[in-house]
Amino acid sequence: MEIKSLLAVFAHPDDEAFGTGGALALYSTSGVHVTLVCATRGEVGEIADPDLANPETLGDVREEELRAAARTLGVNDVVLLGYRDSGMAGTPPNQDPRAFVQAPAEEVIRRLVGIIRRTRPQVVITFEPNGGYGHPDHIAISRHTTTAFHEAARAEAFPSEGPAWQANRLFYTAIPRSFFVELKHRMEEAGVDTSEFERFSREPIGWPDEQVHCTLDVSGYVEAKWWAVNCHMTQFGPNNLFRRVPEGEMKRMMAREYYALAWPTPPPGLRLTDLFEAATAVRAT
Repeated sequence: MEIKSLLAVFAHPDDEAFGTGGALALYSTSGVHVTLVCATRGEVGEIADPDLANPETLGDVREEELRAAARTLGVNDVVLLGYRDSGMAGTPPNQDPRAFVQAPAEEVIRRLVGIIRRTRPQVVITFEPNGGYGHPDHIAISRHTTTAFHEAARAEAFPSEGPAWQANRLFYTAIPRSFFVELKHRMEEAGVDTSEFERFSREPIGWPDEQVHCTLDVSGYVEAKWWAVNCHMTQFGPNNLFRRVPEGEMKRMMAREYYALAWPTPPPGLRLTDLFEAATAVRAT
């Protein structure tokens, strides 16, 4: 029997935990081989507590946080691409020649093609094209992973990276807009300031609900997911957006994960409850 394989590809430590941590835990527990790729070590992320790290040590600390979270979720393999965190658009780290956004696209795609061909996943997960909230590294890893997904299936593309492999599905992790509407409502109920949501009235945050194709019930793994999120203590401090509602409420909201099918083209009205659901349920167009 062929062992199922799942490949998740993200930009920074902690990207894997909130949106997909439940899926990684669910499938690893079910015998799926789970590989997590992280493009950077998050060297220029915010530091929630100066006792945990400083700008010089942050990359090392965040790598350890990532590995701890991966162990918590049962991830089999962690692959670090070794690029530098690019920071937000317009900031000096964006111009650093080591920054992920400065890396030649062909180089990154080739490396991802090699990983896909070696791990032979049926399912690949990455960010949706806007990277959730527009972070340049999130956008870049989504774009490169999407291209690599297709190139890995072409024997003539990057032949040095091994035999061609066609994964069955490419999913984008897609936290829907309704999630953030509910989060704001829960924060208001808890008497928490929601002023930062004002900008979202001008630029909606989240993925359109009608374009979510798979809602995954991860309620049985929400504790593992919560612990994985908490492994990223440099990022998940007391002021983090997801700490501003009671823990029980937050866990309830985290018990569902949302995915958009990027390939094959989903038929109208597609609604899946499993990322590996029978391939006959979907046909490429």
